[in-house]
Amino acid sequence: TGSAQEKKAVKSKVGDKVSLPCCRDIYSLKSLIDHRVYWQKNTTEVVLAYAKGIKISKNERYDNRTDMDTGNLTLWISPVEILDNGSYQCVVQHLSSKNPVVICDETVTLFVTADFSKPNVTAEVSTSSCESAEMLVRCSSHGGFPKPTISGALNNESAVWNDSQVFESSLSLYNVTAKLWVSVTKDINFTCSVEYSGFAKSTTLLLKKNCVVPPVSPTYKVITASSIIIIFLLVVTLAARYLSRHGKCSSFFNKLSLTA
Repeated sequence: TGSAQEKKAVKSKVGDKVSLPCCRDIYSLKSLIDHRVYWQKNTTEVVLAYAKGIKISKNERYDNRTDMDTGNLTLWISPVEILDNGSYQCVVQHLSSKNPVVICDETVTLFVTADFSKPNVTAEVSTSSCESAEMLVRCSSHGGFPKPTISGALNNESAVWNDSQVFESSLSLYNVTAKLWVSVTKDINFTCSVEYSGFAKSTTLLLKKNCVVPPVSPTYKVITASSIIIIFLLVVTLAARYLSRHGKCSSFFNKLSLTA
């Protein structure tokens, strides 16, 4: 039988259990006694191998996380890790002759994903008036894989970030941050979305244009009251001087005291 080349793709999330299929035409294989089967990653690292029905490989990174179905040669990996992301090759050889004959050679690509956190969106008001408010909007998300794209939208209209950065952590996970200056002339919805390998997380925040009329200052009230008292005393003083000149000062103050 000639070799069969067929590329496949499988997606899985970190922590899940995933199966990588071998060649379809090998499902009729009834025994591994006359065969050698091995799975290798990126054509250099042996993940799991059997010869004449006996497991012959030893890989510390995979030993406790992998298993092979001896009926259809499917490779199982659990739990999936970030470093499992990559290309896997299933090779089956028939051992009936001196030179083994390859009867199956198939490549499967495993795309590993790790969920990003729900985006955290904050808005900080820089300047504000009844006409508009200048705001600095920030969005951040962390702990995901693969490398994401981050987008912003104002009332579903795409917005261009003033700045965005993606950081890779020591665990090969990614963190992403972005910021945008917005001039808000009316209440508007801002949405931040993080997309990765066909998945997406988003958060929407209402940006409000608050028009607040400043209250009357207590100091202003004190100044106003003081002004009234000063004016009253000034009037009394002028009146006293006028009446004294006309000889009516005593009678005026008598009337004033009676009134009080």
